[in-house]
Amino acid sequence: MKNILALALCTASLSMYAQDHGLEKDIAAVESKVIEWRRDMHQHPELSNREFKTAEKIAAHLKSLGIEVQTGVAHTGVVGLLKGDHPGKVVALRADIDALPVTERNDLPFKSEVKSEYLGEEVGVMHACGHDTHIAIMMGTAEVLAKNKDKIHGTVKFIFQPAEEGAPPGEEGGAELMVKEGVLDNPKVDAIYGLHIGSYLPVGHIAYKPGGAMAAAQRFVVKIKGKQSHGSQPWGGIDPIFVASKIVDGYQSIISRELELTKEAAVITVGKISGGVRNNIIPESAELIGTIRTLDYDMQKQVNDRMIEMAETIAKAYRADATVEIAKGVPITYNDPDLTATSLPSLQEVAGAENVHLIKAITGAEDFSFYQENIPGFFYVLGGKDPNAGPDEHFPHHTPDFKIDDSGLQLGVKAMTEIALDYLDRSK
Repeated sequence: MKNILALALCTASLSMYAQDHGLEKDIAAVESKVIEWRRDMHQHPELSNREFKTAEKIAAHLKSLGIEVQTGVAHTGVVGLLKGDHPGKVVALRADIDALPVTERNDLPFKSEVKSEYLGEEVGVMHACGHDTHIAIMMGTAEVLAKNKDKIHGTVKFIFQPAEEGAPPGEEGGAELMVKEGVLDNPKVDAIYGLHIGSYLPVGHIAYKPGGAMAAAQRFVVKIKGKQSHGSQPWGGIDPIFVASKIVDGYQSIISRELELTKEAAVITVGKISGGVRNNIIPESAELIGTIRTLDYDMQKQVNDRMIEMAETIAKAYRADATVEIAKGVPITYNDPDLTATSLPSLQEVAGAENVHLIKAITGAEDFSFYQENIPGFFYVLGGKDPNAGPDEHFPHHTPDFKIDDSGLQLGVKAMTEIALDYLDRSK
């Protein structure tokens, strides 16, 4: 509560930083283009590290604005550099550009019919997480700012990032690779902003949280070694499927009985269990694959350590063996408290203070966090739900029915434009 009150007081004292830059006409003029770009991107999605045509369209647009463009960053990423008429710091704006292996069910005139290959199988491809809106909003923001270089005290770096959803197996990608390839250097970036459309948040609204806003995500694999036997004679073998079920059950006790959940939320989900070939054979091995979500690094270590200990101990109790592999994964999306506080007036200015909401942390994850490990960053949620829709008339991200209302895109352009200009104004 003290932190929230301090943030509110700081916000009130810094309201002077939210300035009217007189960009309403330019923002209104670009809205129809933003909607057209978004629908084009939605109709022609591309999977992670394969966003070739998407990158070409982005680069062509930035070049048409006179923005310095670099392509092929982290495979298919595009970076634009816009130098203002006045000296100052460097602020980065980021949009992710990849789609998901999801077959769309929406009946839209710009519905995706794209098919591709994912992990050796033919799949539908869909912007089922709203990255098409992020691209379009950033393209619109770039156009507005390019027309108003006289109002820019410093430099704006536009980062169009591939593979936010994760690079294909055996490949590097996403924000981690962009940072590795120097996207935050030459010129050195002082702060970074990003947004994510929300199908659950009504158009016209913005949500944010200082500090840990989204969870760290880790992938885990548990491999269980038993002893094969006939299904009619389980006593002749060691059943790894039975052991796997006990490990799944045990993992949930870590969350419900060992973690201080009043401190932060945490999740362990087993998303895949595999083992066996037919009904009457107890197999030699089984495998669990899942995800861990944490919002505190001490809790993350506790979860990781206990998962390894529990799997090995449970397996031993039933005469089996278990090994646990836990990937480093995506860090916590941590909104720098000072940057959040000083940027909040900009969001309140464009959306109205009553439409900007402080929320609790989300157990979803974002690789925007890799930028925030290096420089101050602020990541917020933009409303994308039809304001006339009922409370149950929205569909979660990553589903075939995911849908965004285009009327919310203009606020996205306003927010990204003003938040960048206000940051550079404060820093001059």
